[in-house]
Amino acid sequence: MSVRATVLYDAPGPNAVKRNYIYTAVTIAVLAAAAWWVMSTLAGNGQLEAAKWTPFVQANTWTTYILPGLLGTLKAAALSIVFAIVFGVIFGLGRLAQTKVVRWLCGVIIEFFRAIPVLMLMIFLYQLFAVFKIVPPKGLAFWAVVIALTLYNGAVIAEILRAGIKSLPRGQSEAAQALGMSHWQTMWQILLPQSVAAMLPALISQMVIALKDSALGYQIGYIEVVRSGTQVASANKNYIPALIVVAIIMIAINFLLTRLASRVEHQLRAGRARRNPFAKVPKQHNQGLETKDNVNVDWHNPNYTKVANPDE
Repeated sequence: MSVRATVLYDAPGPNAVKRNYIYTAVTIAVLAAAAWWVMSTLAGNGQLEAAKWTPFVQANTWTTYILPGLLGTLKAAALSIVFAIVFGVIFGLGRLAQTKVVRWLCGVIIEFFRAIPVLMLMIFLYQLFAVFKIVPPKGLAFWAVVIALTLYNGAVIAEILRAGIKSLPRGQSEAAQALGMSHWQTMWQILLPQSVAAMLPALISQMVIALKDSALGYQIGYIEVVRSGTQVASANKNYIPALIVVAIIMIAINFLLTRLASRVEHQLRAGRARRNPFAKVPKQHNQGLETKDNVNVDWHNPNYTKVANPDE
């Protein structure tokens, strides 16, 4: 028997269960009708014809358009998240510095880059790099995307890091000070490792955001998977199938990253992440306990058998 704890609400009764079934059936019917309307509209416009999907079963489409664009997306997202972690650690610790001026300066920088839309930042950096010839012409779009994502996501990571350190028990810092450790020694050797372990799921979730925001580089000519999809559509006149394929690719990548974040969080709760984040966490299937929802619901079962108390 598994334990099912109900915290926010009691187990639903027979009438509530019936209503839930009705609401579920109505929702499924509405979604099915909407899906039928969308598919019939696409079919009526010829978007579901086999000729529209044929380019995606040809290797040339993938090697010329989709895969280079996907590589550009992954490269920009991976490089920006690495830089963002460095940025976040520096400015996150800066917000916890003992010097008031350093705290204020880091706070202004973090809030500034958190407030600016990423697309506006990309366009500004693209123009800045082009006018002052900071990067080679071929790398204008790439570095504009990477730096913009670095500044935005780094500011968010800095706040995550600061919140993670502030959430640790105060006794950690006091014990380090009692041992004669300086402020920065306490940060680097005591508080930072614990906060990183606590915020690791949030960091992985931020990778999902960086991956999705890399598609904004389309506006400044960066070759990423969304732009590649539109190029395929322009060449073959199949915009809907091309966007569907691109959406499936992005959903699959984001789903894998989300699953990784859930897995890491699960491992952290089990205390095994530092040894092997992919190790299987053992579960106890039968703990021999009765919870409130089991007691309230199970007696409706015709096969329910009351267990008498031996002491009675």
